[in-house]
This record gives sequence, structure tokens and C-alpha cells, in this order.
Amino acid sequence: MLAELAGEVFTIERVPELAARAQVALRGLGYRNVTTRVGDGSVGLPEHQPYDGIMVTAAAPEPPKALLRQMADGGRLVLPIGEPGRDQMLVLLVRQGDSYTEREQIGVRFVPLVGEQGFAESA
Repeated sequence: MLAELAGEVFTIERVPELAARAQVALRGLGYRNVTTRVGDGSVGLPEHQPYDGIMVTAAAPEPPKALLRQMADGGRLVLPIGEPGRDQMLVLLVRQGDSYTEREQIGVRFVPLVGEQGFAESA
């Protein structure tokens, strides 16, 4: 969906086999504007910042500071916040200079964001 909406999309997957499968599937569908990386999604990809939009598809204990720093002024970050296996809240954060506005959107349940600025591996 993001490949249809954005000029360029970067995606981070921590499991190498899943990243490879995603890349093959995206190429097979004709998408050339999506770059798949293997790594820690909780720290983002600082080499391509600033980002107009960041979407996290795993629940974090709080918005990762690395991702907040990588947002462009006026940029948006959408991510679920909450503990694994419990009700979580999908949150929209918008950067305005050095501050961020936060708006809760809807209750959700996602897998945990595992990484340096997320949950530990055993979460």
C-alpha cells in the first residue's frame, strides 16, 4: 500500500528470510520503489532521514527516540504502543519543530517491536 502512496519506501525486517521473501514478492508485483533491509526497526534507517512518514507494524513500549529524531518537520509517525499480549493503542505523532503532538487512534494488538529501543528478544 505504501509503495502506491509514496515515491520511495524503506522497510526494515529483523528476520532475514522474511526480508528476502518480501523483496521477491514486491519485485514480482513490479514495485521498484521499495528497499528492504534486514536490521533493527526500532532504530530506523538514519542514513535516509528525514522521513515524511514512518509506520511501525510492531508494538513498542514507547515511541523510539531514534525514530522521532528521523522525522522531518511536519512528519508523521504511526505506531502501536503497549505491552505484548495486551491491548495496545495505535498512536499518531506529528513533529512540529522540536516538539511532537500525539493522538490516540484505535485499540489494536500487534507483535512486539524487538530491538534496541523496543522490547527484549524474549518479549
